[in-house]
Amino acid sequence: MLSGARRFHCDDGAQPYHHSGVSAFAEYAVVSRRSVVKIDSDISLVEAALFGCAVMTGVGTVVNTCKVRPGDSVAVVGLGGVGLSSVLGAAACGATRIIAIDLAQDKLDLALQLGATDAFLATDPEIVEKVKAATKGGVDHAIEMAGSVRAFDLAYKITRRGGKTATAGLANPNSQITLPPVNLVGEERTIHGSYMGSCVPSRDIPRFIALYERGKLPVNRLLSSTGPLDEINAAFDLLDQGKVVRHVITF
Repeated sequence: MLSGARRFHCDDGAQPYHHSGVSAFAEYAVVSRRSVVKIDSDISLVEAALFGCAVMTGVGTVVNTCKVRPGDSVAVVGLGGVGLSSVLGAAACGATRIIAIDLAQDKLDLALQLGATDAFLATDPEIVEKVKAATKGGVDHAIEMAGSVRAFDLAYKITRRGGKTATAGLANPNSQITLPPVNLVGEERTIHGSYMGSCVPSRDIPRFIALYERGKLPVNRLLSSTGPLDEINAAFDLLDQGKVVRHVITF
C-alpha cells in the first residue's frame, strides 16, 4: 500500500508485491483507493479493462503530452497496443495527417483502418525522405512507441522544424540517445518524455471512456481476444509474438 502496509503474505513467509500498485492477475487484489476510478456501469468490464496502461499511455501522450490540435500532423512509430492507441487518439483530436510506422505490414493495415492516413514500413530505406515529402518538411508531432533507440531516432528525424518528438516506449535502460545539438537548437525542436501519457487516472479514464461512448475513441477495435486466467501464459506468448493487439484476461 502507499503507506507501506502489506495486505498479502505467502504461506512460506515470502512477501508478494504488485506492479505499479494496480496489478490484477489474481482473483483478489487489494489496492489503494487512489488507484481506483469510478466508471459508468453501462460499460462492460472487458471494455473497461482496455482503458488501463495502453490506452492511457497511447492516447494520453497525444492529448496530454503533445497536446495535439485539429489540423496537426502526427507520426506514430511502433504500432503495438500503445502505438495504435495513439493513432486512435490522434484521430479523436482531429489530426489531419496521421502517419503510422512499423515493422509489420499487418499492423500498418490495422492502423489505416483505425484512422491513419499514411503507413510506412520502418525498414524502408527512404522513409525519412518520404515522410518529409508527404508532410512538406516533417510532422508537427512524432511519437515513439516501439521502445527502441532506433525508433526514437527515426521519430526525431521526421519531426519538422519547431516540432515535438515524444517518447513513451521505454527503451533498454542501458541504451543511450545521441542527438545533433546544432539541429536541436537551430530548429528549436522539443523533446518530451511521456510516462503513462502524462495522465491523471481519475481525470483521464472517465474522459477517455466518454469519448469511447460517443464513438470518438473506438478502443474496442484493439481487442483481439479474451481468455481465462489459467491461460495467462499462453496469452503472454501471443502478445510476445505480436499475434494480438490487446488480450483481456477474464475471471
